[in-house]
Amino acid sequence: MHANKSSPRKKTDDGEADLTVDLYPFIREYKGGRVERFLRSPFVAASEDAAANRGVATRDVVVDENTGVSARLFLPSNAAAAAATGGERLPVIMYVHGGSFCTESAFCRTYNNYARSLAARAGALVVSVEYRLAPEHPVPAAYDDAWAALQWVASVSDPWLSDYADPGRTFLAGDSAGGNIVYNTAVRAASGGGTGNHIDVEGLVIVHPYFWGVERLSSSELVWDGGAMFTPEFIDGVWPFVTAGRLGNDDCRVNPIDEEIASLTCRRVLVAVAEKDTLRDRGRCLAARVRDCCAWADDENAVTLVESEGEDHGFHLYNPLRATSKVLMEAIVQFINQPTAMPLPAALLPELHELHACGGNKEPSAGDMGSCLPILGVPTRPYMDVFGYGMAMKASSVPQGMTRTSCLHIGGQGRRASKTRYVLPLSHVVRHDKTNMRFSLSAATAPGTCVFHNFI
Repeated sequence: MHANKSSPRKKTDDGEADLTVDLYPFIREYKGGRVERFLRSPFVAASEDAAANRGVATRDVVVDENTGVSARLFLPSNAAAAAATGGERLPVIMYVHGGSFCTESAFCRTYNNYARSLAARAGALVVSVEYRLAPEHPVPAAYDDAWAALQWVASVSDPWLSDYADPGRTFLAGDSAGGNIVYNTAVRAASGGGTGNHIDVEGLVIVHPYFWGVERLSSSELVWDGGAMFTPEFIDGVWPFVTAGRLGNDDCRVNPIDEEIASLTCRRVLVAVAEKDTLRDRGRCLAARVRDCCAWADDENAVTLVESEGEDHGFHLYNPLRATSKVLMEAIVQFINQPTAMPLPAALLPELHELHACGGNKEPSAGDMGSCLPILGVPTRPYMDVFGYGMAMKASSVPQGMTRTSCLHIGGQGRRASKTRYVLPLSHVVRHDKTNMRFSLSAATAPGTCVFHNFI
């Protein structure tokens, strides 16, 4: 989006001069150092009363006394009770929230509700990290805080961790900037963070990750289509701002290099992208590079790519009741729990040259970017912005004088809908089993056929 055109500039009450940085709807910075944050939801207090909190107890802990880094723990009561009576211990999900490194909180309503839902659905102990924000604490503060949190999780020093958690099933998960942070935390964990103390991470869940670079990767990064939430020019300015101008978009933390990708020692990766997100192709490219660079990715179930068609960045946070949000949550939950029969087959990821094939001024055609693969359709539902600011965020992304238009395409179908695309092997089609609410495999139709199967 053309964030600096979305609303007029203004002066502060004490006569400070005009804006110096405008990353609305995330943040504005004025001369003199004053910052104004916009994208945030109300604070929610922790509660150990699981019955009053939809079956999930929550508790806040201090991870590092020196920096003040803290976290909110989410313990699903049913799973905890089973673990306490000799049942299977809970997987641990360390979650890092998004917000362009400069907004949002583990304690806000948006991420409290999402982490609570993730804990309940996955039967997992979730540790949601409250890291320090830029510009007051420029990058690498967020990375250091996430690393401190992972070390704290690995120490199993908290009673909830020691009583209920299975440290051998530790996952790192995050969305947007948080997806970037957990990827870099996994790289650090593989090397021991310079301490030689390797921390075992079973898997990565990276949702709509923020990765970028100097060169444009595809047509979606070259020309803003008027529909995506973020313009490439807006994204260009984020990394220099959150690093206090010290680093450019060629930095390996925002533009990963093959050597670091190859160093990952986790055993599985799920990358989720959204069709209309300007960051989409960066996420797809990362998934493909993990498959190509990591020796452990030879396993066909090691790398999964989930694409939500007709959706934009962070849609699942603003409307968790949306059908596409529920399907994305289900994919993450089943990835975490890794059932005996994989509900979602391993993704047939695009080759790297295919990801560059949409470069130049040509818009992707129906056959570009793997769209000929089987597609899992999900019927649309009315958009209900339950957190109160998702639509405001989208509205702010439209420059003055322009109208937002839909640019959805549905593989030959005449109707418009929001749906989730799973990039799957051509030998399988995913269908939904209504009786047990799980996924099962069936014989494929002819290769290259787009298959739509509604979720009811």
